[in-house]
Order: sequence, then structure tokens, then C-alpha cells
Amino acid sequence: MPLPPTASHRRSPSMNQAVQESGEKLPKEFTVQMLRQEAAHHAKRGNYPQAISLLTQVINSSLSGRTPMDYNNRGLMYFHCGQLEEAIADYNRALELNPNLAAAYNNRANCYVNQGELVYALVDYDRALDLNPFHLRALINQGVTFRHLGMYREALDNFDIALAQGKLEAYIYAQRGRTHHLAGDWNWAIADYLRSLRYLNQEKNALGSLNSGIGKFVNTWLKAIIAPLTA
Repeated sequence: MPLPPTASHRRSPSMNQAVQESGEKLPKEFTVQMLRQEAAHHAKRGNYPQAISLLTQVINSSLSGRTPMDYNNRGLMYFHCGQLEEAIADYNRALELNPNLAAAYNNRANCYVNQGELVYALVDYDRALDLNPFHLRALINQGVTFRHLGMYREALDNFDIALAQGKLEAYIYAQRGRTHHLAGDWNWAIADYLRSLRYLNQEKNALGSLNSGIGKFVNTWLKAIIAPLTA
């Protein structure tokens, strides 16, 4: 959750603007790092095209300045813009530079899912998990993909492992509940949906906001089970 705004409403100049106004010429390495920070700033605010532009400047700055994560991060921005081919090309380049970058395998797998290439996605999720067995997003994403393929037992195994990490419980319980639901295990599904809602309520009390996205899905799924039972 973002921090509340400060008392001052005056917008601070961007780092690039501040450098231009100072008239100082900074070392190239420092300038590249500033571009990365500016890109991250825009990405957090959903301004993905501007983030792409800034990361492209980083990548084009010099052979020594670019890193696998620069390609990975730009690929993620392309993904958010719906430019899947460009995203995959960047993930491929990131993996050429660093074949052990688990995040790039997970992110490329997400692109394959959006293209309907679920088997290719499973392979990449496996690669991410081979490199980092505790990669939470890969565990969850692969679990959802298993479910799409009707591989419910495998999906449940993934969600069980993910839950052991003690993070994103509301989301994971929702996904595990949905898996039980589709597998026909309605009692297990109801239990997980209720657990998910409890975690969401805890987050509401602690953070002041409710993750309405997953909450709406859980309530819809829960009603789909309960409605026929109470009719």
C-alpha cells in the first residue's frame, strides 16, 4: 500500500530535470542508475510506455551498462502493455545474458499463458522453480496453469507449498479453493474461500483497504456453491 502524501503538494522535479537544472555532468554509470530509478517510478504508477522509453535508453547506453534485469524489467513493461512478442524477445535476451535468472523464466511463462501456450508455460515455470524452489509467483502461476489444464492434484501441491511461505495467503487460499471447486470438492472449496476472505478482512483492518479484486471473485465463487444448496 502506498504511503500517504506529505503535507506539501508541490511536485518534486524528476531526477532528469534536476540534473538538467544543475548544469552538472554526472558519470555515465550514475546517469544509467538514475534512468533505472525513473523507470521504476513510472512503472509503479502504471505509466508503462514511459518506463519502456527510459529502460530502452539504459539498454542502448552501452554494452557494459545493460544488465539481464534491464531486459527483464522492460519485458515486464511490454507485457503490461499487451506487447507479448516484444516482452518474450526481452526475456529471451535476459536469459542469454543470464541463464539462471528465475524471474525471466517466470515472466516469459506468463506471456506463454496469455498466448494460450500452456505447455510451454509449464516448462518455463519448472525452470524458474529448478533455479529457485521458493519462487512464490512461479509456484502460484504454475498452480493456476495446472488447473487450467485440469491437473488439479498438481495445482493443489503447488498451492500447498506456496502457503507454507506465509505470504499472499488470501490470494493463494482463493486459488486453492477454486481448484477444489472445479475438482468437485465443494466442502474443501468453501473452507478455502472462507479462509481467503478472513485474510482479506485482516488486511483491511491492518492496511485500511481491501483487496477487492480477489475478494469479488471469491464471493462470486462462494455464492455459486452455496446458492444451489439453499434454493
